[in-house]
Amino acid sequence: MKLGLAAALVIGAGVVSTPASADLKLCNNTDSRVGVAVGYRDLKGWASEGWWNVGPHSCETLLKGGLTARYYYIYAIDYDKGGTWGGTAKLCTRDKLFTIRGIKECAARGFQQTGFFEVDTKEEPDWTVSLSGSSGKAQGGS
Repeated sequence: MKLGLAAALVIGAGVVSTPASADLKLCNNTDSRVGVAVGYRDLKGWASEGWWNVGPHSCETLLKGGLTARYYYIYAIDYDKGGTWGGTAKLCTRDKLFTIRGIKECAARGFQQTGFFEVDTKEEPDWTVSLSGSSGKAQGGS
């Protein structure tokens, strides 16, 4: 179930205290627990993975190592207050932990088709996405 967009979503290059770290990270700046899925395209094609459970006011590494793509896709659910952070990029998900290859015919393969929002990393090797808002709803921003 998707709710209207109301709070803020901030996406930006991460400032890392240890120069050896280059990852895709997500920081949950809300008072709720959130579940996060990520989508990307690599040498094998499209993939989606989930779920990372990110506590209130904490960060989690979604993908380790230098980022190789410019665009990544995020979908998040506010477990405590309801609502989602999503968008128009359709990828496959399921309710349990998953790694799914391919983005076509999600339902025919036993998955849900879910709308993810696009993250433009501007080809930086390290990026942090921040979710904010008191009710688990978001609007895009950069």
